[in-house]
Amino acid sequence: MMANFIELDSHEKLELLFEQSLEKPVFLFKHSNTCSISSEVFREVAELNAEVNLVVVQTARHISNAIAERTGIRHQSPQAIVIKGGRPVYHASHFDITAEELGKNLETA
Repeated sequence: MMANFIELDSHEKLELLFEQSLEKPVFLFKHSNTCSISSEVFREVAELNAEVNLVVVQTARHISNAIAERTGIRHQSPQAIVIKGGRPVYHASHFDITAEELGKNLETA
């Protein structure tokens, strides 16, 4: 099974995801369409059997900034953040992002 990518492009959707994180882990993935590293990591993330809330930084920088402000995690791209209970419980960037580590953190978060 492949990842289910859902574009995150509004503050309302972001707020809903933080609310949903009270019940289950939520995965946020910041992606750049112009970065070769981000493209490689995107393929890695696509292997997950999970819902991936995708922030394309070229078109939703305001959402990327809101995530950084809300979580206290400095913006990077590519970047993976798992939210549970309204708080970040895992984050990684660039080649530290792996499907294996994300899968573990989405199961145990």
